[in-house]
Amino acid sequence: MLTKFASFLRKEEGVTATEYALIITFIALVMLIGAKVLGTDLSTLFSNVAADV
Repeated sequence: MLTKFASFLRKEEGVTATEYALIITFIALVMLIGAKVLGTDLSTLFSNVAADV
């Protein structure tokens, strides 16, 4: 029983999948925040250009 438990703790397949899931989550979060900030700036830029024209 102790040997099986030690073997379970040494396996890293689940850890790798979890790390990939965290990386994907952080990338998606950064993309959403960037789109929100960039979208607001672009809207302001186009409004200023439209007002000048």
